[in-house]
Amino acid sequence: MERPTGVTILAVLYFIGAAILAICGLLFIVGGSMLSGLAQSGGPGSAIFAAGGAIVGAVFIVLALLDLAIAIGFIKLQNWARVLAIVLIGIGVLFGVIGMFGLLAHLMLFVLVWRLILLAIQIWILLYLFKPHVKQAFGATSF
Repeated sequence: MERPTGVTILAVLYFIGAAILAICGLLFIVGGSMLSGLAQSGGPGSAIFAAGGAIVGAVFIVLALLDLAIAIGFIKLQNWARVLAIVLIGIGVLFGVIGMFGLLAHLMLFVLVWRLILLAIQIWILLYLFKPHVKQAFGATSF
């Protein structure tokens, strides 16, 4: 079966996301080490900057690798990529909904509207990945 256009679009977006996450990861790693080098005292504060930058940078790079794997899996119509995307988007929706409560408590209207838009996009992607013709393209028999 031929790859649905929506899956191709999602694959391209995952490739772009992987590139952005990789760049951000490298910037955090380099920025953390630069900040620790610029610290006057050279004490524990500079070590915290370096370690913090390295940890956050490593998390971004791991996420970039996950996005890259999903993108390649979407191009090759691998069902594991569809399932992995569903799981990661589901986690994103869960944290997005939890974050909405904090936004409601602080009445940050613009940020709340932005998060609602992002949440709607994530839910739309989830629903799309469960459509029968998409599941069939990936060769999925269940889930």
